[in-house]
Amino acid sequence: MKTFIFPYRHYVIALMFLSVTAIISILFGDVLGLINIALLYLLPVLVIALRGDMKATTVVTVVTVITFDLLNVPPQFSFSVHDLVHALSFILFFVVGYTITYQAKRIEANAIREMFLDTLSHDLKTPLSSLLGNISMLLKDHPIDPQMRRSMLLQINDSGQRINRLVLNLLDSARLKNRSGLLRLEWCDFEDIIGVALQEFRYHPKQDQITVRIDPDTGLFWGDCALLVRLMVNLMDNALKYTDEGKRIQITVTGDNSAITLLFFNESAPIKKSDLKNLFERFYRIDDGADVGGNGIGLSICRDIAAIHGGTIDARNCTDGVCFEIRLPIRKASNHPMREAL
Repeated sequence: MKTFIFPYRHYVIALMFLSVTAIISILFGDVLGLINIALLYLLPVLVIALRGDMKATTVVTVVTVITFDLLNVPPQFSFSVHDLVHALSFILFFVVGYTITYQAKRIEANAIREMFLDTLSHDLKTPLSSLLGNISMLLKDHPIDPQMRRSMLLQINDSGQRINRLVLNLLDSARLKNRSGLLRLEWCDFEDIIGVALQEFRYHPKQDQITVRIDPDTGLFWGDCALLVRLMVNLMDNALKYTDEGKRIQITVTGDNSAITLLFFNESAPIKKSDLKNLFERFYRIDDGADVGGNGIGLSICRDIAAIHGGTIDARNCTDGVCFEIRLPIRKASNHPMREAL
């Protein structure tokens, strides 16, 4: 018996994401701000772009831009645009949509594409469900205990951060797929990079378990600072997921004339050898029975970021836990320009 497959289901899924995004933007526009709302509106564009169909991407992106303009861009409920920045953001929607579509078309293995879509759907659905559930509770007309209210707001923040990380990982993944001429090189200070990455987890209940040690002799690094922040965020996210409360997470940065070495240690159970071999493969997840969220993209992006800087990353079991070591070769001497200026 043949199974009927609705030919336009990808349009329906993308428009469902658009509807949810529009509702969130209306209810929480003042809290989220226009930039975060614009990021949320990228979700339906990303979902449809992964189909690799330029026509579908164009249709959904046009509908998304119109909805965003009408509901959120001042003046609201009007198609007028008074600020050039807003007009440029509309162009950005098309740029992101066509970029992701172009990358999706290059994926040859259908099995990988289906896995990607399933993972994306699940990892968007879970935080969105949590976000909407907590919002629904907060909107009910009855008093809420202040402690519970704060807990719900923290869960909303956590869900938003998870969606944001997923979107950024998808964008970085697409960006890293074509390696030609993509690095935005500048002098990077790992003290600043780690500080920015830590900000993303400032409300995480285990953040106090993270300690950072930076060798004072570590110089500046000539690299892509935004990608290095993403490297730090993904490794911190991974460590927080697999470290129990009260256990240690330690980040150590050392450097010499030849390389900068980053060592991430998290106190946890050892990883099987077979898992260690595949840990940085795209979509690979450890099946240890633990209820740990994740999409299997983060560590593969870490590997790509290290590689594009000419470096390496590896994972190994060490005393009382697991160590991730990243080695980034010095390709341009800094002579500490920023610190000399201070």
